[in-house]
Amino acid sequence: MARLIISRDAIVVQEAELGAGRTTIGRHPHNDIVIGHQAVSARHAAVTRIDGVIMLEDLDSSNGTFLNGQRIERAVLADGDRVAIANYQLEYCAAAVVAAAAIGGIEVLNGASAGKTLSLTKPLTTLGSPGVLVVVVTRQADGYYIAQMQGVVDAMVNGEQVGKAPRQLRHGDELELTGTRMRFTARSG
Repeated sequence: MARLIISRDAIVVQEAELGAGRTTIGRHPHNDIVIGHQAVSARHAAVTRIDGVIMLEDLDSSNGTFLNGQRIERAVLADGDRVAIANYQLEYCAAAVVAAAAIGGIEVLNGASAGKTLSLTKPLTTLGSPGVLVVVVTRQADGYYIAQMQGVVDAMVNGEQVGKAPRQLRHGDELELTGTRMRFTARSG
């Protein structure tokens, strides 16, 4: 099934399957794909499937819709095309992507949940408590990345601050979030 992978600052924030017919993109909640950013128009763009052809159309947005770096009014999408809307990148995938060779997991090492493992099968997984500390782990084609989204304390990987820039995780990396120790694992899929 065709889909759009939506990212901001190299972090995947949403993944949307494109069904038959028309899929609208915009800031207003009535859209099929909602991007809640002020630079995104209420009704920004639409993707329409017509006889097997996928069309991208700008809906007279204020800041424009860009396909592979060029501002467009209407264009045909091809596999791998990149659409820019405000600070967001939308990658068009014509068919389902085969799962990555390694499936990641987060194993809890201490506390009440010690011994439990969270499988990282979704494109985006958040960990932590809003207002205290939130990190996001994203699944990319070349592995898993972690970045701190918010918090009054720092998340740590192998004793170093995670920071806001995405950082690739390696098998065996140790994470610490507000006293909870965890280990990232990657096993063959």
